[in-house]
Amino acid sequence: MRKDGNIYIRLLSLDDVHDFLQFEKNNQDFFQTYTMKRSPEYYTIEFQGDLFNEKIEKAKNDSEYNFGIFKRDNDELIGTIGLFRILRGPLQSAIVGYSLSKDHNGKGYATEAVKLVVEYAFTTLKLHRIEAGVMPHNIGSIRVLEKAGFEKEGISKSNVKINGKWEDHQVLAIINPDESSL
Repeated sequence: MRKDGNIYIRLLSLDDVHDFLQFEKNNQDFFQTYTMKRSPEYYTIEFQGDLFNEKIEKAKNDSEYNFGIFKRDNDELIGTIGLFRILRGPLQSAIVGYSLSKDHNGKGYATEAVKLVVEYAFTTLKLHRIEAGVMPHNIGSIRVLEKAGFEKEGISKSNVKINGKWEDHQVLAIINPDESSL
């Protein structure tokens, strides 16, 4: 992946497991507001090693791609971004999801990462549409997506269980402008 901004993204590998686990532990309370409940087992190296092996296999099968977000100046893992539920055939679509360390929020890194993953999805994977879902009160994340070119499409009612409660999600999407490449 290109490295011409403040951050770069690259597919996560088994070499990243320890850094990823530390990233998750450091942000556990911060992420809890926006993610499903995690078992204590999730925060073990064994669990993460198994999870990473699954993620690597999914990339090989073109069904999911998990990237780390790294600071360009020191290669620090500061977040993750992924393309999930990749559908081929007439849909050519995916869902994007991301998380960024609490210490690196508000610096434009998430917007940069979303733009990079959209570029990858449209040019390398030849996808037509990328969708995202965000809790309506998560204004910062909605702004990230809008700055990256996503447009609001509507509200999905009670569609994701976050922190033990079913939450509505604002749906946003971006369409590949280069139809000739599809």
